[in-house]
Amino acid sequence: MKVLALASYPVEAAATRYRLTQFVGPLRERGIELDVRPFLNSRLFASLYRREQLPRTAAGLAASAFRRFADVARARGADVVLVQREAMMFGPPVVEWLTTRWGKRPMVLDLDDATYVSYTSPTYGRLGSALKWFSKTDDLIRWAKIVTCGNRHIAEYVSGKGARARVIPTVVDTERFRPAVAEPAREGPPVLGWVGTHSTFQYLKAIFPALQELSRSHRFRLKVVGAGTREIDLPGVEVESLDWSMEREIADFQSFDVGLYPIVADEWSLGKSGFKAIQYMAVGIPFVVSPVGSCAEIGEEGRTHLAAAGQGEWAAALGELLSNEERRRLMGEAGRRHAVEHYTVPIQADKLAQALREAAGKNNGGS
Repeated sequence: MKVLALASYPVEAAATRYRLTQFVGPLRERGIELDVRPFLNSRLFASLYRREQLPRTAAGLAASAFRRFADVARARGADVVLVQREAMMFGPPVVEWLTTRWGKRPMVLDLDDATYVSYTSPTYGRLGSALKWFSKTDDLIRWAKIVTCGNRHIAEYVSGKGARARVIPTVVDTERFRPAVAEPAREGPPVLGWVGTHSTFQYLKAIFPALQELSRSHRFRLKVVGAGTREIDLPGVEVESLDWSMEREIADFQSFDVGLYPIVADEWSLGKSGFKAIQYMAVGIPFVVSPVGSCAEIGEEGRTHLAAAGQGEWAAALGELLSNEERRRLMGEAGRRHAVEHYTVPIQADKLAQALREAAGKNNGGS
């Protein structure tokens, strides 16, 4: 069975890396060949959110759109077309319409974010919003045979549109994402860590007052990865800010003593799949999370992590973990066990294979 996967981003993006490319091998073992074709290449993705490179980015997007139409013909040789969010990052769903209507290929839509919620791009503002064509997701849901969803909140939205939804959380390979090999005690204070993007950095900034309050009674270092800025001014707090690196990703998570997962309670955040919590648990570190949407449903509060809703709760929860190394260790071990029991690649590969076969009308497990 052949599946053509159309992704917006290259492998450097978590959505492509963890919802598509890491399943190429496992799906092959299950008789399914997955061909992943991103809209953006790695170079264009690296410049996408730099406004000073807008002319070059615009030219690159136009070239990517031209190349994308070659995939319409390529789709005719596939049993199923799997679209991760959208085939192109802007404009109406022309490629999806051509593959499903003209090419008559069944489509599986994969949604790991609430892309049906409109938002303003922090980089391109209203221009980005005008190009996004936010009604696209509802069209794709209607055209899809099945929609694979990162969490139950997205699945409920999809089901409300009359489509068939399957929940497949975003996971990591727990054979690779694992606790660091034991080594001599680390020098210096405990590390509070966060990994994200320039667009989610705002969530971390929202708890800066709590971190400053915490610094008055506890020693710690804040390690920030992927914020998009090296200059983070947080008086009273020692901050290390690094660019995100795919090669260093696992090591960065392993370097934390406590993970930070703040998020806001809005419609967009309800679509978040809680992936960072799974990453923290996989490498065996405790974390503190805002109890919003799926983030309130992953792990076991009090056993694998703590939850905090306001500045005072954030300071108290982090202070509790900073003060008790043994509790950090036990909570990290519990999180690791939970990740291995519930969030592994083989379990999710079985679900994805079943959804693809169902969309193709092949429910007997054959190729």
